[in-house]
Amino acid sequence: MRQVSRIVLLDPDDRILLLHGFEPDRPTDTWWFTPGGGLEGTESRAEAARRELAEETGITDVVLGPVLWKRHCAFPFDGRRWEQDEWYYLGRTDRTATHTGGQTDLERRSVSGLRWWTWEELSASRETVYPTRLVELLRTLLDDGPPDAPVLLETERV
Repeated sequence: MRQVSRIVLLDPDDRILLLHGFEPDRPTDTWWFTPGGGLEGTESRAEAARRELAEETGITDVVLGPVLWKRHCAFPFDGRRWEQDEWYYLGRTDRTATHTGGQTDLERRSVSGLRWWTWEELSASRETVYPTRLVELLRTLLDDGPPDAPVLLETERV
């Protein structure tokens, strides 16, 4: 099981930053997802979240908050099956400019861009977003603040 940290990154206007991904061999098979990725070496979950955010977006000025959600997921990608244990941290930043120069080779082959979304834009979108309940989860976060303890999301298998 791959250990993964992700960030629900919000700007001062409560917009969320999502990356636009696709299957490298099928560029029309697309989805949106939060920044993040697997732990490396002995780094902590929080360290991995910060490193991944910096690599994927260029954003290093972030206030990392609590773990909001946890989930297990499984999906095919780039010719293999991935099984992941994901933790979603809350992140806040004043910086909205992004830079993708730190992305890995696989990310460069499978990420077409990123975008700041308002909840209303995300709610109206018909595009695939992971986790699949992100619209509902984000609305609850914006209305009620972070949960007292991480919410365990249902397992997603694609």
